[in-house]
Amino acid sequence: MRCGRIIERVGHIRAYAAFAGLVVAATATMPLLTGSLPWLVLRTFVGFGCAGLFITTESWLNAKAQPAERGRVFSVYMVGTFVALAAGQLLIGRAKIETTAPFNAIVALFAVALVMVSTTRAEPPRVTVVANLPFGQLVRAAPVAVGGGALSGLISSSFYALVPAWMQGESIARETIAISMLAAVLGGLAFQVPIGRLSDRFDRRIVLAVLGLGIVGAAAALVFLPHSLPVVLPAVALLGGFMSTVYPVCVAHAHDRMPADRVVAVSSQLIRVSGLGSVIGPLIGTNLMVRFNIDGVFYLMATAALLLAILAAGRSLTRASPQHLERPFQILMPQAAPLAHDPLGGSDEPPSPDSVRLASKEG
Repeated sequence: MRCGRIIERVGHIRAYAAFAGLVVAATATMPLLTGSLPWLVLRTFVGFGCAGLFITTESWLNAKAQPAERGRVFSVYMVGTFVALAAGQLLIGRAKIETTAPFNAIVALFAVALVMVSTTRAEPPRVTVVANLPFGQLVRAAPVAVGGGALSGLISSSFYALVPAWMQGESIARETIAISMLAAVLGGLAFQVPIGRLSDRFDRRIVLAVLGLGIVGAAAALVFLPHSLPVVLPAVALLGGFMSTVYPVCVAHAHDRMPADRVVAVSSQLIRVSGLGSVIGPLIGTNLMVRFNIDGVFYLMATAALLLAILAAGRSLTRASPQHLERPFQILMPQAAPLAHDPLGGSDEPPSPDSVRLASKEG
């Protein structure tokens, strides 16, 4: 909610330096103040800084890339992101978390990134003020996208926040935890391009319904099948693949429903919705774990995914599918929105009155 205004005020490079510096300062302080309350505050600063870094980076890419190559640019960016996530999971099993070494490594990596961006010769995009979009208007135009964004945040946060914590509480080896999370990340990487192509060819709501049912099936497998690595890892990979593609399909569907001059505002609203779902998911999941153990988390994920499938399939039966309006699927995550449009990056022609009326009536 705040990062966009910071970028608009100071520009991309200064904003990136500020966000990275905030993460460095908070991370370096964590070994010095190891109480629960200080870490709560410091982790909040880390989360704010990391969100700002994602928003700064992705808005820069979106603004500078040509429309014809924007999908490929984001694909390369997200492949790099997933590879980094996978490498981070592998490092969990090797890091000596009882020492300050992991914190120092994080500080060093962020400092290197800060130096690289601060010394770049690339011209940052010219920032424009984001157009306002009432939330109710977005809900009326694209209810499936809004509901799917919230449920996507709830499902993903429940899995990534609670499952590793439960495994650690069960004294499962850190190497096993890292491998399990790595399987989910690699599944997300593998599903991006195939699901993206399907969503560009067919009604995105049908694709969302299929993804929802896929999450239900993978969650059920993790509950009822034997809890051995040869069985768990493929199910986790499928679950990660289905989870990671729900949000970008929702974003693409919302863009299909709205005129071109609202693209930035649409993305911003969906990020907020997904963020709210990400906060609510672990809170509900922890309460269910008290009664159902880890199965409660998978019950929650399956219920949310089934709700998404019903909503998407129901709307596809009652409302005609919109044209994709030449906005293809982009591989992205719900951390960031494009906050700027560089005039050099593509056409800024407004939509025709017919397309605006069509977007407001359909859905």
